[in-house]
Amino acid sequence: MRTAVVFAGVVLLSAGSAAQPASSLSDMVREFVRVDAPVVALTHIQVVDGTGAPASGDQTVVIRDGLVEAVGPSGSLAVPTGAEVIDLTGHTVIPGFIGLHDHTFYMTRGRRVQLNFSAPRLYLASGVTTIRTTGAFSPYSELNLKTSIASGEQPGPRMFITGPYITGTGAATQMKAVSSPEDARRVVAYWAEEGVDWFKAYTRIGHEELGAAIDEAHQRGVKVTGHLCSVSFTEAVELGIDNIEHGFFTNSDYVEGKEQGVCPPGVRQSLLDVDLDAAEVVRTIRDMVDANVAMTSTLAVYELSVPNRPPLENRVLEMMAPTAREEYLQTRSEIANLDDSPMATLFPKAQAFEKAFVDAGGLLAAGVDPTGMGGALPGYGDQRNYELLLEAGFSPEQVIQIMTLNGALVLGEQDRFGSIEAGKLADLVVINGDPVEHPSEIRNVTIVFKEGVGYDSPKLIESVKGLVGLR
Repeated sequence: MRTAVVFAGVVLLSAGSAAQPASSLSDMVREFVRVDAPVVALTHIQVVDGTGAPASGDQTVVIRDGLVEAVGPSGSLAVPTGAEVIDLTGHTVIPGFIGLHDHTFYMTRGRRVQLNFSAPRLYLASGVTTIRTTGAFSPYSELNLKTSIASGEQPGPRMFITGPYITGTGAATQMKAVSSPEDARRVVAYWAEEGVDWFKAYTRIGHEELGAAIDEAHQRGVKVTGHLCSVSFTEAVELGIDNIEHGFFTNSDYVEGKEQGVCPPGVRQSLLDVDLDAAEVVRTIRDMVDANVAMTSTLAVYELSVPNRPPLENRVLEMMAPTAREEYLQTRSEIANLDDSPMATLFPKAQAFEKAFVDAGGLLAAGVDPTGMGGALPGYGDQRNYELLLEAGFSPEQVIQIMTLNGALVLGEQDRFGSIEAGKLADLVVINGDPVEHPSEIRNVTIVFKEGVGYDSPKLIESVKGLVGLR
């Protein structure tokens, strides 16, 4: 048991459990380690702690044995004797991002590739220290990758694994189509025994099948999220779902004459005419909030369907394998030439829906979802979410909270990580600059601490240039 003590504005940790030591890392992982001292003091740094509190300037963060030991003003917090001191004047530190929709596979319209080499490195380099995979095409691959990272054999984020997509008839070949409640229970029971942490329902799952999957999962201590359509948001809430992905883009609550358990055509088009102040929208949000159902924002992947968005970045193109880059640019060009894209109208409405959800007391987390047409890369897309949530009307401190502590709350891990507080794991992102005042500086990651070990972000990035979409 650990106890936090507050003295003169400084938060101290009196005792705590140990994190994974740097000495347990493989030689290959240690190539990317920049800081591995048992006691580290980050001094003269701006701290955005993930709790929603205002940014604090000229702070010191002390890390001991993988945990945050103390946080306080640099002028009053004594640096422990023997600590490795890193003066970070002009830098900002935030908690490690928690990507709640961060696949280890990657897609363009022409490919689907399992990225067990490049995705973990790029997530970690971008400041993502924890991911939930949120639907797997290769569950065993991801379970083995999770073990490899946790044991120190490979660099990468902490992983929470979602089992195979569970859907209905007409599914993609990589998904599991269930045809009865009993079938849904059987699939959930099997993969829960195999060690997955979550399940994800997909667009064609039947109403009764989703209810059975949720019930079976909960009996086994596992949770369920969903990319919905056949089951609307309010219906899923009634069935006991824990989390809903993508927000407004996938809600079929507002399709007139929708048949239960059937994904109606034209859901996205129907949303264009929805009044966000309408009683039915207020009800959706109220039902979710009252039932403590979280929502995951994935704005970065949906932005790709808006003509000429996001701005093209050389760093994104450099990370892609040449053929993946060609596929992405071709699709981007086709979208840019659309005369009347519904996404130009729908995207800001989806942002407003997420803001209304939070304003009503909803728990919003975020993730990149590196699928679609391929322009939202692992990690880089998480950083882009920061800017898109600011665009939606949240404050910088709110966005950091959404992308860190809120993700930990959804995972039920808020006591272990998700904010910069004494006693929690030292998952920290060091940024050269001030993303509070200059949002684009969220990209300037220099060091990423995961359980107190500081990884060299530029070196990790260099190791996977040209490989996204390939391996």
